[in-house]
Amino acid sequence: MEHTVNYKEICRLARRRIVELAYSAGSNGSHLGGSLSLVEILVALYHKVLQYDPQKMDLPLRDRMILSKGHGAMGLYAVLEGAGILTSDQTSRFEQDMSPFYSHAARNLSNGIEFSGGSLGLGLSYGVGVAVACRKAGYNNQIYVILGDGECNEGMIWEAAMAAANFKLDNLTVIVDCNQLQSDGETKEVMDMLSLSDKFQSFGFNSLCVDGHNVTALINAFEKRKEGMPNTIIAQTVKGKGVSFMENSRIWHHGVLSEIQYQEAIKEIG
Repeated sequence: MEHTVNYKEICRLARRRIVELAYSAGSNGSHLGGSLSLVEILVALYHKVLQYDPQKMDLPLRDRMILSKGHGAMGLYAVLEGAGILTSDQTSRFEQDMSPFYSHAARNLSNGIEFSGGSLGLGLSYGVGVAVACRKAGYNNQIYVILGDGECNEGMIWEAAMAAANFKLDNLTVIVDCNQLQSDGETKEVMDMLSLSDKFQSFGFNSLCVDGHNVTALINAFEKRKEGMPNTIIAQTVKGKGVSFMENSRIWHHGVLSEIQYQEAIKEIG
């Protein structure tokens, strides 16, 4: 009998861990909103979609997950811990002196981190290069790049998209965490991108839209990749998902939790 994975519980634990790490960071603050919106995307990848060995994260044939929206690092740490790649002792060092786990993840294959995030817009170009290199090496693996919808304001995203389509990189899948907020406000007010799905299609991608907080729907979308072209999944999400006072609030793009707010968030998540 096949074991049923309780994705909702995995996501709940990841959100709780994100809040714990944010609170432990103290006055340094942390990127809560965009980490909480990523949870189901990351859980779908690390608990179902990605092909990897958690004990040997540097194997050449592994699938690669590149977090281009680097400020979602806290969400990545929480999900890597839940997947058994990082330990709680490691993630508990978040934002501590001399820790390798800070607000934007640093590339460290032993920790399961493929890319040093920070300056937005770089991850897709890097992902295109990795996809080309893996294809030339004869690897039958997949490359996944997570972007933010605000990040798609960066022009180099679309230069990289053109290259991906030009080289017919069907080993590349882009996931856009479309939470409709960025640090300066609503994405449509800062820079209206209209339909990101239509944009990626016009650049030569197969494009799907999905509920970004439904793990099963995300897994199904990953399974609908088309051959001969790069693929993209526009994941409709809520910034700050799971904590009511953070949801749809740009204030929590980066913030500091008081003890009262921390207790309220933990109680709500459960």
